[in-house]
Amino acid sequence: MRKSIATVCLSGTLTEKLTAASRAGFDGVEIFENDLLASPLAPEEIAARTADLGLRIDLYQPMRDIEAVPEEVFARNLRRARHKFELMRRLGADTVLVCSSVSPRAVDDDALAAEQLSRLADLARESGVRVAYEALAWGRHVSTYDHAWRIVEAADHPALGTCLDSFHILSRGSDPQGIEAIPGDKIFFLQLADAPLMAMDVLQWSRHYRCFPGQGGFDVAGLLRHVLHTGYDGPLSLEVFNDVFRQADAGRTALDGLRSLLALEENAGVLPLPAPVIPSGVAFAELATSDPEPVGELLTALGFTRTGRHHGKPVDLWEQGEARVLVNTGTAGRRTDTTLAAVGLETADPAASARRAEALLAPALPKRRAAQDVPLESIAAPDGTEVLFCATGRPELPSWTDDFASTTQRVTTEAVAIDHLALTQPWHHFDESVLFHRTVLGLSPHDTVELADPYGLFRSRALSAASGGPRLVLNLAPTPEEGGETRARHVAFAVDDLVAAVRRFRAAGAELLRVPANYYDDLEARFDFAEGELETYRELGILYDRDERGGEFRHCYTETVGHVFFEFVQRSGGYAGFGAANAPIRLAAQRR
Repeated sequence: MRKSIATVCLSGTLTEKLTAASRAGFDGVEIFENDLLASPLAPEEIAARTADLGLRIDLYQPMRDIEAVPEEVFARNLRRARHKFELMRRLGADTVLVCSSVSPRAVDDDALAAEQLSRLADLARESGVRVAYEALAWGRHVSTYDHAWRIVEAADHPALGTCLDSFHILSRGSDPQGIEAIPGDKIFFLQLADAPLMAMDVLQWSRHYRCFPGQGGFDVAGLLRHVLHTGYDGPLSLEVFNDVFRQADAGRTALDGLRSLLALEENAGVLPLPAPVIPSGVAFAELATSDPEPVGELLTALGFTRTGRHHGKPVDLWEQGEARVLVNTGTAGRRTDTTLAAVGLETADPAASARRAEALLAPALPKRRAAQDVPLESIAAPDGTEVLFCATGRPELPSWTDDFASTTQRVTTEAVAIDHLALTQPWHHFDESVLFHRTVLGLSPHDTVELADPYGLFRSRALSAASGGPRLVLNLAPTPEEGGETRARHVAFAVDDLVAAVRRFRAAGAELLRVPANYYDDLEARFDFAEGELETYRELGILYDRDERGGEFRHCYTETVGHVFFEFVQRSGGYAGFGAANAPIRLAAQRR
């Protein structure tokens, strides 16, 4: 289907917005009136620029407070409309959005609204324009799509139809199934937006928190299916008011928007894409560093052994149990400190994973590999993390481990595996990253949680595979640290006996994060423990959580090396969370 985006979704001048929409691959745009008014280009120049970019102006918007008003007010509205229709002729736009009135002069009279909208449509038809009437969720008298449709139906004018907006429909809890009663040729336009589920004034919710489909909590795909059942064949258009999008790079935002529409079409059953190959686990976490000594010392103290060296690159393989960490020193000159730079994901079909990523516009990374290297498909996540699709030790596929020459016999002191990865996101990439990992990798997002950082709120959202595959936690710090310092990321390892593991770490000289005594006093008030259990946690710096079903979570953290630290976790009783209640303690301790 044709895909469009409202200029209000993007940052920059109108010219920059049009360029970003074209480069992303959109077919058309909605011109938001404020963007046109602020542009130095004449309407004819905007029309020419849009056409040169391969775009069509699908909608001009909005016209406000038109209908159900006293006659003298409506006469002024028609005068205003006549000027707008002439402007649209110069732009080459043939559809205008008219929002349900919020004016205090408007009256609750459907017959009057229908009569005046019909007269507006008469004027529009003379100019070759169609009027798409939309119910604002906060409209003074018309606030639901079915009410707006009843007025359009009563007006019975060929140049008057309705505009459906997923936010206005779903934010009010309206049942979208009723859309199927509207003839498809009377749905003149469809605007799509998602939003996080929030309890707040709907106008403020709309103006600041809309997001692209797949980034929020609405069933936008279900609504789209109802619309398509009517026979609607117009464009799918994004209309998102979002404070972050309006400040972020327009090109990235436009590309993310197009990805959301592709995934939405797939979910609605109208666009076949390569099926997601959900990763079955984390093959490795790769650390990039210019100084491998501190990392090596910490990994050794944590029980890891350096078991391999890449045959052509300065990359070491460290292993313990099923957990693998690569330490890459080939980035000297580009990185000055240790960071989590890449993730290898175990998939049943790496090539199919790459095809899925390509179909959803994920940027493929160049393959800088020698002829003898095992071929690996890799893409870039929105935050710049390299994601590699891997096979490990499977006879039917080449294993990435074949690139590593053994340096020592593998030694295992604990049954260790990678439990989850926590990736701190730049503030303007958070929603983009959620959509990327949801659509490209097939992971399911959990609810967003807000955690108390000593200097603000710390937003966090986990994603996981239902089949028990990898877990990712995306974190959004409140503000960048002074000097542009990057927030630390971490790798969490699962162990069977955390107390025994911590005793080994400490005996080997590992520095663990120090937990305040006040924390353990609070634990004693909240939970019952076996005799001596709490004292052991206090002694070793282990944090604890218990869910409503009795599942338990024990975990601890190392000190930070560069921009990386490690977590060790022990889950029991079906605990599926990440110890969010303890995050403020960890954040405060790391600040100290």
